[in-house]
Amino acid sequence: MLRIHFTGEDLGRIRIATGPDPMWEMLMSLYRLRRRDSGVLLGPWLRESLPRVPATTRLLTALAPPVGYSVDFLTPAVGGGLGDRLEALRSTPLRQVTKDLREFDIQNPKRRLPVICRRELLAGGSGAVGRLADAAHAYVDTVLGPFWERIWAQVSRDTARRSAVLVEGGWDALLSTLHPSARWEYPVLRLAFPVDQDLYLGGRGLLLQPSFFCRHAPTTFADPTLPPVLVHPIEHEPHWATPEVGPADGRPLAALIGPTRAVLLAALADGAATTGQLARRAGTTAPNASRHVAALREAALVSSHRHRNTTLHTVTKLGRALLEGRNVRLSV
Repeated sequence: MLRIHFTGEDLGRIRIATGPDPMWEMLMSLYRLRRRDSGVLLGPWLRESLPRVPATTRLLTALAPPVGYSVDFLTPAVGGGLGDRLEALRSTPLRQVTKDLREFDIQNPKRRLPVICRRELLAGGSGAVGRLADAAHAYVDTVLGPFWERIWAQVSRDTARRSAVLVEGGWDALLSTLHPSARWEYPVLRLAFPVDQDLYLGGRGLLLQPSFFCRHAPTTFADPTLPPVLVHPIEHEPHWATPEVGPADGRPLAALIGPTRAVLLAALADGAATTGQLARRAGTTAPNASRHVAALREAALVSSHRHRNTTLHTVTKLGRALLEGRNVRLSV
């Protein structure tokens, strides 16, 4: 069981990631490849991806066994895009590498790293870790790249749904529904976990990172000194692998309010979202999305509410009725 210990300050510093983390998705998908527990849901990805796995992936799997502890430094706790995370991996301090390899031996007593791999990593320098970063880059590009837009869409959908739960019920509701195993009784959140572990936040806050490839139980760093993050599964749409094609009955709506506004309105059907999230889903800029959302709000199709330092948009009853093609009675 994983027990996450909060303070009052930590509750004010919880953050929900706005999109998938490519390095965590890399790690979680490596598990799926080797455990072959993808089932029907992830079967399309598995069938298409297996023939494309680069040979250099063996460098990653040596440090990320299908069961047990994987070294923390493979998933750097930094923001930005893939390039920033790869650079952070290349710059991993030797002390972190040494610490993680020691933990690897403790938690995986029956699994040993190849001697040459261990020797090169412990020798320091950028060579061995640089090759890991190159392998990670090749894997993300080749195996995750073809599906990345759909991965992003599914994670964004989960983020929007959880943001709506937060707006309606606060942190208690969000933490209680984070995972079927979640048990929230302030100040401790209890979750199913492969080992017994306590994580004391101590005022650092917590990043909630939804993950497309995370299955079953949530996960986190073994090293309690790293920035706290909780990686948790999302709820996938059953037909996520099928590229979206606009339905025929969506054309009249696009003709009525415009194609961009129709996309934005449809994106809000799954739950609240920020302007930035809507912009990514519609393939436009944040200023342009903001302008279109303002027009939808003026037409009473969307409502906007301030939450801390962000604005969350939700579809109104009238907007949902318009999406569903229903009649709605308006009071005047």
